Amino acid sequence: MISDRWKAFRSLAEIAVAGIGCVLIVAAAVLNQAWFDRHFLPSYWTPREEIVRTELLVRLSVVVAGGVIVLLGRKVARLLTREPLYLFTISLAVILAFGTSELVLRQRRGPHEFSSGSEPRSHIDPRLGWLFDVSRTGSITHLGRRIAYTFDRNGYRVASSADTTDFNAPTIVFTGESMMVGHQLAWSETIAAQTSAMLGLQSANIAVSGFATDQSYLRLAAELPRFRHPVAVVSLFAPSIFDRNLDDDRPHLDPGLVWSPPVRQWRLMALVRRFLGYRSEESVERGEAVTREVLTATVRLARSRGAVPLIVVPQFEPEERQERELRQRIIEDAHLPYVYVPLDPDDRIEADGHPDADGARTIAEAITDALRPELAGGVAHPRLP
Repeated sequence: MISDRWKAFRSLAEIAVAGIGCVLIVAAAVLNQAWFDRHFLPSYWTPREEIVRTELLVRLSVVVAGGVIVLLGRKVARLLTREPLYLFTISLAVILAFGTSELVLRQRRGPHEFSSGSEPRSHIDPRLGWLFDVSRTGSITHLGRRIAYTFDRNGYRVASSADTTDFNAPTIVFTGESMMVGHQLAWSETIAAQTSAMLGLQSANIAVSGFATDQSYLRLAAELPRFRHPVAVVSLFAPSIFDRNLDDDRPHLDPGLVWSPPVRQWRLMALVRRFLGYRSEESVERGEAVTREVLTATVRLARSRGAVPLIVVPQFEPEERQERELRQRIIEDAHLPYVYVPLDPDDRIEADGHPDADGARTIAEAITDALRPELAGGVAHPRLP
């Protein structure tokens, strides 16, 4: 009787192990490119060709793994049933490894985009997540080129420590993330500085590296009232970095522009999810809706102060289908004023990826062309692509 039960248990174990292999093979067949496109958003750093190639390799690897499990399933099942202690020790090792990793990660800072040790330095802010350190100049060297970052007492990037922002002067306010900050660019090469020179108006660069669209809006809402004569508000939206708008492990805005604190979650799971890049369809749709709401509020806020609103959409060519659809659903469907700026793929900073001085100049020229008629009292509106 005991022998029969043991044989039945071993048979069930063999079927279970083989079933796992079959599930992997079926999953690789069902999760095709269309599925990946729905759940993995465009990447600013990785070309689509490389993403598609990686996804194909993943599917092939899953098929191979499934086949190996099916072929070796009988031996694995017999080993586990013959030496049940293996199953216990393996499970215990996995649990202990997970727990230890979680404890180690909790001793470190969260996956936020602030840095207290590298330039430009920043600090934690309870409402926005992080902000640049104020009244300081720091520098880095990239490929033999020294770049200085100077921030005034307001945390705005400026040309030098001697410069101050005149809140009574007509000003173009620039908000956004590292592209707008001018990552790896000298002050004179930044989008804000070049636009300011072309239009002959003061610029205020309130952008903060790593910010998502909702953080940029919160920053603008806090800073714009300080300016007595804001003539234009230039914000930035890039479909290739839309993914960060879905993060909730930082202060963020929920539907209805309701501010919410970071969502508490397992650090290890957050790290794995960030590494894999998987997003549910519900999460993507919710992110699109909130981003559209935030950008609409940005435009409304600028107009309430008598400033011309403009959303700049820089895009290294070619624009992929996913990127185009995000731009259309979030900006065009809401009829928001924006300028699409195609960039030469060669206008990236080497070993970095951000727009170089030429790329920043292309963006500044597009902003200038869109704003000049408005600021001159003309009837033209920021052009659509």
